Amino acid sequence: MKLGELLKSYRTEHKLSMDAFCELSDLTKGYISMLEKNEHPKSKKPIVPSYETIEKIAKGMQISVEGLIDMLDDDQEIQINATPPVLSKSTIQTIYDELKPPRQAKVLTYAERQLKEQNEEKTKVNEVSENLISLYQVEIVSETAAACGFNYGFGYDDTDRETIEVHERPPRHDIATKVSGDSMQPDYQDGDILYLVDKGLTTYNGDLAVIAYGDRSYFKKIYTENGRLRLVSLNDKYEDIILDFPPAEDTHIKIFAVVGVYRGGVTYWVVNQNGTIENLSII
Repeated sequence: MKLGELLKSYRTEHKLSMDAFCELSDLTKGYISMLEKNEHPKSKKPIVPSYETIEKIAKGMQISVEGLIDMLDDDQEIQINATPPVLSKSTIQTIYDELKPPRQAKVLTYAERQLKEQNEEKTKVNEVSENLISLYQVEIVSETAAACGFNYGFGYDDTDRETIEVHERPPRHDIATKVSGDSMQPDYQDGDILYLVDKGLTTYNGDLAVIAYGDRSYFKKIYTENGRLRLVSLNDKYEDIILDFPPAEDTHIKIFAVVGVYRGGVTYWVVNQNGTIENLSII
């Protein structure tokens, strides 16, 4: 069928007036009339629809452009805007010129779809590039180094520390270490990274801290009570630990406040002295 015949048949089958199809296709009533008559009112020559017209009619008929073109006669002409002349033709241009108009339209449709997909892929690549995750290096001291006071008066070598990469900028801290064991579960897991700050010795009332005491280190909530330190685990299966405070003169002690916790791409921030943590952001 010619385009005009196909259009008129569609309107008749679906009981659509020209006005109704105008709203569906964004074409004017006068142009639809010319298409269906397939005759220009002045020149009396057959109407040669543009590719844009094909798109609008396909939209009105609620079918794809390719589907509409396949329904047209092979000798149905379609006006395709010419590209500016070039010094030499590419292979694809040569092939395109040898095709009949309906097949030219199919080539154009395919090429436009490929270009659209290419542009979408480029956009996705750009979005990924813009959202690349910055990695930050953090030096972690081992549990052994922690027991030795994190190098505050005690030495540790390269085997006592490692450098890891995290997804979020760490909070300001003096040193970092990893949680070892399950005594602070369920809130803190084995392997979590603790960011620590040395705030000196003071009184404590449920503060979350890492305590280097003698040759041992602890990660607990701590309380000062009548010349003692009471270390409390969050896991109920562990009993409280009682330490002299201040300790004997020859006993080393350092208490580090926990200012942040890093776990699997998420940084948590300690927001009060009772060790409550708040999820700041997720990568």
